Amino acid sequence: MKINNKLNLPQPFVDAVTREYEYKDKQYSVTTILKDVREILLTRRHNNEIEQDVADMIWLIFGTAVHKVLEESQEEASEVKEEHFVEEVENGYKLSGQADLYNLEQKMVTDYKTCSVWKVIYDDWDDYKKQLLMYAWAFKKMGFEADKGQIVAVIKDHSKTKAKTDSNYPQYPVYKKIFNFTEQDFKEIETYIKEKFKQIAENEQTPDDDLPICSEEARWNDGDKYAVKKKGNKRALRVYDTLEEAENHLKEDESLELEIRKGEDKKCLEYCSCCEFCNYWKERYGGNK
Repeated sequence: MKINNKLNLPQPFVDAVTREYEYKDKQYSVTTILKDVREILLTRRHNNEIEQDVADMIWLIFGTAVHKVLEESQEEASEVKEEHFVEEVENGYKLSGQADLYNLEQKMVTDYKTCSVWKVIYDDWDDYKKQLLMYAWAFKKMGFEADKGQIVAVIKDHSKTKAKTDSNYPQYPVYKKIFNFTEQDFKEIETYIKEKFKQIAENEQTPDDDLPICSEEARWNDGDKYAVKKKGNKRALRVYDTLEEAENHLKEDESLELEIRKGEDKKCLEYCSCCEFCNYWKERYGGNK
């Protein structure tokens, strides 16, 4: 990846986001296989062409700093820090990762995160839970007991004022979320891992433009909207989340018409590093970031 520095920030900022990472054949990290196959393969294929600017990676520096401080602390006797693993799955494919902390007595893996306050408010932890599950799955493969996962999240945009006035708002700028894993969870995550590697294997020789389009969920698509308006008018009388609601409104007056407003792909537009090599992004958004 090429790192640009349009704001001419001091070199330590550049160094903090620069990663010397060498891809290994058939080896993929936990965080990588959380993504869809198109993003995984385009990123790997075009790694040396992808460009990002330091100014757009400031939160990466923040997250790295948080990890660095916590990783340098002394762990307890029953804890292991930064345990790296490489586990073979099948057909030569390997899953790699590194848990921030493992507690033998509690049988729990912990991962440190930085997040927006909205993740806490909406209780939106599915992606983090899946990541922790893969860590716990790997630890079990290595002979350790693991049936719990914990996210300790530093909230980047926490407001002390809102915390004082709203009891439903996170009361502190750090939040802890604990998951209890069942045998069914482990069966499902193993199926997920194997299925993802199967998809990668099936598409390793597929041309860029023919790779499966990322799912709406992976693109962070905010969903189509259905605008009801007077025929010939640009402004909508009302915008609905479902087609059924809009069609019921249309029945009220023959002078009304329906306009379908396609949902936006938030990740494609703002957070996908390989979008310039994606024909879906080029065709949908005209190649404009």
